Amino acid sequence: MNDSFVTIAEQMRTADTILLFTHINMDGDALGSSVALCRALRDLGKTCYILLEDEISDNLKFLDKDYCTWDPEIMKDPDLCVCLDCGEEGRFPKRAEKFREGKVKICIDHHRTSDPICDYNHIDPEASATGELVYKLIRCLDVPIDKEIGEALFAAITTDTGNFQYTNTTAETHRIAAELYDAGIDGNYVSIQIYERIRIERLRLTTRILDTLQLFGDGKVAITYVNQEMLDETGAGMDEAEGIVATLRSIDGVQISAILKEKNPGEIKVSMRAKEQGDVAMIAKEFAGGGHKKAAGFTLHCSMEEAVTLVSEKAMENLANGY
Repeated sequence: MNDSFVTIAEQMRTADTILLFTHINMDGDALGSSVALCRALRDLGKTCYILLEDEISDNLKFLDKDYCTWDPEIMKDPDLCVCLDCGEEGRFPKRAEKFREGKVKICIDHHRTSDPICDYNHIDPEASATGELVYKLIRCLDVPIDKEIGEALFAAITTDTGNFQYTNTTAETHRIAAELYDAGIDGNYVSIQIYERIRIERLRLTTRILDTLQLFGDGKVAITYVNQEMLDETGAGMDEAEGIVATLRSIDGVQISAILKEKNPGEIKVSMRAKEQGDVAMIAKEFAGGGHKKAAGFTLHCSMEEAVTLVSEKAMENLANGY
């Protein structure tokens, strides 16, 4: 049973110090929803920060206006610790101990692979983005949604819906977006920051990654990979490989796509997407990962060659079983 936003809002109103937690390798939904909530809580007079353990990607830095910190000692024993867009401590491993310091812990998430782990939980897999849930929470907090909060929420929603193209986009998603426009957001500005600030190094990396493309299962499964050598050759960062997995899914005939990222020797992060067929959350769950039916991820501990074989076999098995 989910706790209502009214109940969660009341917990936030009675707290003075609040730390927000996103998952590692933040996407627009994780950071955008966190920034929106952080700003709303500050408007209520709360001491609030977003505690991070990794860097913000270049195309999302416009969202942070002194909301983020990398200092776990910025506040002692917070009244509230809130995890957003993630539902387990394994998604923020270096900050897990700090999260436990919270006198009260809250989870707000939209991944169906998440289980309630906090004192208060609102996990809604039907929501297109955590940004949708934070929008409703801010309404319950009675904080006016202005241009800054609205643009953070818009960034959250547009990234997790593939710019309103994915199957998780609903009529409610569009209604919320319309209300954000009514609040004065500049949707074009947000979209340019997110989608049209590509470095030349990223294009060079994309070329190298696409050179590794392999198709399996009569062209229904597309897999690429990126290793540390490619990053060194192009001068790009691993975060600049984001989005390629969606490009692979757009190939005619492909139903499941994956990109395999070498974080360290023998440690491979897998990001998967599904089109009309396939349930990649089921695959991710086999390897202690998580996500949605059409977008999920997990980590493997093996060589890149072994990872490609394993992921391709699991993807073809998933499609063969009719998911």
